[in-house]
Amino acid sequence: MKTCYPSACPSDSVVYVKLAAVTMIWGGTFVAGRFLADSLSPLFAASLRFLLASLALLLFMLLTRIPLARPSPGQCLQLVVLGFFGIFFYNLCFFYGLQHINASRASLIVALNPAVIGLASWLLFKEALSRLRVMGIAVCILGAGLVIVSGNRQVFDGGVTAWLGDLLIVGCVVGWGVYSLCSKGLNDTLGPLQTVTYSILLGTAMLWLTSALRGELSMEALRGLDASQGLALLYLGVLGSALAYIGYYDGIRKIGATRAGVFIALNPLTAVILGALLLGEQLTPAIYAGGGLIVAGIYLCNKPFAREAKRGIL
Repeated sequence: MKTCYPSACPSDSVVYVKLAAVTMIWGGTFVAGRFLADSLSPLFAASLRFLLASLALLLFMLLTRIPLARPSPGQCLQLVVLGFFGIFFYNLCFFYGLQHINASRASLIVALNPAVIGLASWLLFKEALSRLRVMGIAVCILGAGLVIVSGNRQVFDGGVTAWLGDLLIVGCVVGWGVYSLCSKGLNDTLGPLQTVTYSILLGTAMLWLTSALRGELSMEALRGLDASQGLALLYLGVLGSALAYIGYYDGIRKIGATRAGVFIALNPLTAVILGALLLGEQLTPAIYAGGGLIVAGIYLCNKPFAREAKRGIL
């Protein structure tokens, strides 16, 4: 097989665009979630979101005549781990964490994802982590923090149970790290579509079972949703889950977990911009500066990779 360095692979630019689009879609989920916050319980909303994602994925596979693969017992175990940590555990930590701390404080913690993924990739899979890539991750986190703090000056305020909220949101970081890193072998064997479909199906089953046990399934609340809330739910399920997860996993398969993970830093920036466009929230000079830092950090993590690979540094 012919070796292709990143600078010689024109498809890398397509991957970058796809990952940027994925994180922009995820940024929009914060806005969509606000439309549902007062109508559905967090656990029920998450269950509905991933039910729609499951249906969208299965419909896509039916229309394109792509059969569900038959994973081996070992792959089944890996898929259960992905469904538990990436769908079930992550959403429980996220939604219940937000009951104790505000969204900006939670976003600041979640912005640690690129650093956690990069460090874990280096420790577990010996994925190269040069000084420039470490610097890029740090710049991304700094930019994300600047965006979040500028949007809410009370970001570090918390009640008496803030420590519990912080701990739960750290659980989100752990869950997403496991979801990103444990897909490595499955992406190469089953492919991103099969991996995402199975993990979402399994995670959805876990969410619905938990919702039923907690008595949070309410068809009356579902029927009470208006048109805008229904569209928000479709956005969360189809775009924010099914399509975005496939795009993210495909990016991991092509450029690695660390380089793909830094794009998550665009998430809070996109959420702030969409909030300004759709909800009338104000953009400040600090937000523009933070956005510039995020873009610079992503550049540092990806562009130098080609030159360093050729010199044998990575």
